[in-house]
Amino acid sequence: MRSPDYDVLIVGAGIAGSSLAHALSTLPRRKPLRIALLERSLAEPDRIVGELLQPGGVLALRQLGLEGCLDGIDAIPCRGYCVVEDGKSVHIPYPGTHEGRSFHHGRFIMSLRAAAQSAKGVEVVEATVTGLLTDETTGSVQGVRATRNGEKETWRAKLVVIADGCFSNFRTAVMGDEAAKSTTKSHFVGAILEDAVLPIPNHGTVALCKGFGPVLLYQISQHDTRMLVDVKTPLPSDLKAHILTNIVPQLPSSLHLPIQTALDKDRLRRMPNSFLPPVQQGSKPGVLLLGDAWNMRHPLTGGGMTVALNDVVQLRELLAPIENLQNWKVVGNVVRDWHWSRKPLSSTINILSVALYDLFGADDEELAVLRTGCFKYFERGGECVNGPVSLLSGITPSPLLLAFHFFAVAFYSIWVMFIHPQPPRTPSSKPRAAPLYTYPSLSLKALRVFWTACIVFGPLVWSEIRWWGPANSSHKLLRTMLTILSTLGLAMLIYRQAFSLEF
Repeated sequence: MRSPDYDVLIVGAGIAGSSLAHALSTLPRRKPLRIALLERSLAEPDRIVGELLQPGGVLALRQLGLEGCLDGIDAIPCRGYCVVEDGKSVHIPYPGTHEGRSFHHGRFIMSLRAAAQSAKGVEVVEATVTGLLTDETTGSVQGVRATRNGEKETWRAKLVVIADGCFSNFRTAVMGDEAAKSTTKSHFVGAILEDAVLPIPNHGTVALCKGFGPVLLYQISQHDTRMLVDVKTPLPSDLKAHILTNIVPQLPSSLHLPIQTALDKDRLRRMPNSFLPPVQQGSKPGVLLLGDAWNMRHPLTGGGMTVALNDVVQLRELLAPIENLQNWKVVGNVVRDWHWSRKPLSSTINILSVALYDLFGADDEELAVLRTGCFKYFERGGECVNGPVSLLSGITPSPLLLAFHFFAVAFYSIWVMFIHPQPPRTPSSKPRAAPLYTYPSLSLKALRVFWTACIVFGPLVWSEIRWWGPANSSHKLLRTMLTILSTLGLAMLIYRQAFSLEF
């Protein structure tokens, strides 16, 4: 069976797909677009991530006319973060009056789908997409094959958008040999705590646990608080025992009982924390990837929805003047322009998410130094807090500002290693500053710390700068040289400004 032809066909009614369907329906055109939004299941999804929307994402929702989707879902205002380590805490508020929102993921999705369903020219259909319809002569995508109510159907459209999430079935079909492979260093193990009391109300809590990954907690409804425990691969055989034995003792005491109750009551669920750098699209006519199907970052910073919604904002603006979406010469240029125009925000959040995770989940001596320095950097307050949280929240999209603060943390970590009191060797001894005779070995360690900062930051920068896929091996030598040179050059450029923070 063949369905009617559409102007745009979107696969996946999640954050990106639903918001794009609504966004395109509002374009001022002589003839409104016919849009099909296909989703395998229109039942309310139940996920443990995608529940914290940063202020930058709220601003994007407002631009799309979708801010009302946050109403009526028991969403909780989020005004910043509290970072906890060893019984100490530091307050990291969002600047000014900016606020994020946290909520049950499924409720937000259903609100977005309702907005798309009510939009002019949009048809939301429950169907399982099984393949792409490709012209054998030109190689262009002309629609999809799908199954609905047990019947096989073909759906044709001038433009197909794949937004089927992190486990996309069509990423390789669209990108071919240019497709990047996602990497997974850890998993988030999630549970819901009932009536838990966080250190600062209406703030996300990040707990740094020695020897293990960070723990993220934030309220998602009046009585529910999401807990996400980062567990590195390979996963322990008994996750509950791991959390109770290694993680809970390092968390604030007010959380111990709610966590114990949650672990006794519900099953633990996990989600891979994957990183997938964006590769320039446009080589396959008629189709493009959107959202996690194309680009993923570590969920520690809660930036995924912010990137997706801002991508929709930009894509809507770029596609607005195009009358014929079947003209791939024009649409393809727009897709390539979009790849670079999204960079200020997407690169900032992508790089920050992985870099911050590497520091917060420190698993070697040099990263531990950087983690300690990062915590003390936040303790300084002022711009040492405003700058990083403006980047994390999506308010200030600036990779250069991110580089400044990252290497400022690196230099400050080295300063802390020399000047601040060292931990006591025994419980009865007092903290003391590093003695002079240790300075030669500390100087060597400082070089290792700085180099560690470079190899954390450099490859992430490179993953955003490159425009080709990993299959193109002719660029490997260039990649290696430019990664090293650009990172060292950037670090030295920032060096002079870093110490202007008056350590």
